[in-house]
Amino acid sequence: MAGNNSNEIRIAGTGRILVAAVGAIAPTTFTDPATDWDSKVWTDLGYTSTDGVTFSKKDKIDPVETWQAVSPARFVYSDRDLTLKFAMMQFNADTLPFFMGGDLPKPVGDGSGGVFSYEVPDGPQFDERALGLEFHDGTDITYRFVIPRGQVTASDDIKLVRKSAASLGVTFTALSSGDAQPLATFVMKDPSYATA
Repeated sequence: MAGNNSNEIRIAGTGRILVAAVGAIAPTTFTDPATDWDSKVWTDLGYTSTDGVTFSKKDKIDPVETWQAVSPARFVYSDRDLTLKFAMMQFNADTLPFFMGGDLPKPVGDGSGGVFSYEVPDGPQFDERALGLEFHDGTDITYRFVIPRGQVTASDDIKLVRKSAASLGVTFTALSSGDAQPLATFVMKDPSYATA
């Protein structure tokens, strides 16, 4: 609807981030947030920092210059970066490999002592995943955003200090899934999108 409407202002009051195998799709049912995302498919990454998620879409547009004009004659789309940046607060077998880009932690010895080892890879490894983001604005509005194929492309420094919790900050970048496939998908439970 055109014009000023405060009911269409969105505040991501609470949310979560989930990962799955490449190609997983967002659930389109909004029955129960605890069960809509199939736990056999999607893994919840748990607590994130109060900074939430920074969503970024950057397009690179190159001008086509001509001899006959000082202004560009047209533009050529040359690049698109779609990223989500967030910091995970929990350290476990799901979050550390997601941050580091390697294999799962392994038990030391027979595993009965609760001691585990995680080997940081010598070089970067491909670790493609699907990523889902869900946030709620009150009880009636829910947004879901899914990148069906992407990878962590940057990791923040881990600060180990006495006065604040350590976190695993990452930037997750969308990758193309092929011709005619979306780079990402929004699924919204929001009456603001109804058309007359």
